[in-house]
Amino acid sequence: MPKSTVSDNRKKKRIGRPPVGAILIGVRVPPADVATLDAWIKAHAPAMSRPQAIRRLVELGLTVRTKPKQAPAARADRAKELASKAIDKMGDPTAHPDERDQRRRRLTKGPEEFREVRVDRLKAKR
Repeated sequence: MPKSTVSDNRKKKRIGRPPVGAILIGVRVPPADVATLDAWIKAHAPAMSRPQAIRRLVELGLTVRTKPKQAPAARADRAKELASKAIDKMGDPTAHPDERDQRRRRLTKGPEEFREVRVDRLKAKR
């Protein structure tokens, strides 16, 4: 059989989708979640494909910032009560009751200089 006269120097065309510079991540999704995903697509962008929707949802999930959780008011009140009792035990029993209350209040609330700086507490409504 005679040899082919066509040169093999030409690049062969690759089969499949051309690379786009992204990393492929394969994920298995339960059927219930696929149904939820399809419902989200139908409600938000009917022309969007599943991979596009998954990319969009991942992007949304990574950009959402959650607020730090505040301790419930009941826990804060209980902590304040326990602190007051501990302060009363260590306090000066000979001091005037008004002065003891003032000291206790200052210790449980903290110095005024620090109250404005604390970021873990909600701002007081004035």
